Amino acid sequence: MAGRPRDLELEQRLLAAAWSLLVDKGYEALSLSQVAAQAGAHRSDVYRRWSTKAQLVSDTLTEHLPAVSAFDTGALSSDLEAYVADLAEAWSSPWVDGLVGWLADLREDSDAATAFDAMAKGRGRNLGNAIERAVERGEITAVSGEDLHLLAELLEGPLMHRRLLSRIPLTEDHLAAVAATAHGWLTRTASP
Repeated sequence: MAGRPRDLELEQRLLAAAWSLLVDKGYEALSLSQVAAQAGAHRSDVYRRWSTKAQLVSDTLTEHLPAVSAFDTGALSSDLEAYVADLAEAWSSPWVDGLVGWLADLREDSDAATAFDAMAKGRGRNLGNAIERAVERGEITAVSGEDLHLLAELLEGPLMHRRLLSRIPLTEDHLAAVAATAHGWLTRTASP
């Protein structure tokens, strides 16, 4: 005997409520009960889908985090600048401050960590596409998977550090420097 079919409309309401609470109150203040109340649902509706707050937030971010554009500017350097600009938009949001607690909870919740990894991989797909185009244009040679992973860290790490640890706003000059530094490393590492 099959179970009840999933109610996708309810799931979308729950994710929208979680996003709203995350943005307005932050991760620490968010609870599964609050999500249910804001969505006009029962607590069991939430707990049936997500057993932990970290899992719910992983799925919420997958659904609501601003997308990384599918950019193609025609040159690796400007593709990197476009990618960094999209990352900066997400890292500049006020709700990011609360994600430190969520990142800590990921260590204790393998299901949430798996969902986060899948989201991160999806968000990095456009960077991988930009690198492939740069190889096709002859700007660089092939980049290993390990180097592509390091490139993603070189691009996002400084934004995360500046926003969460240094607490300094992200500026156009800083974003340009991050993109230029990554471009310089990439062209030295994978020069034609």
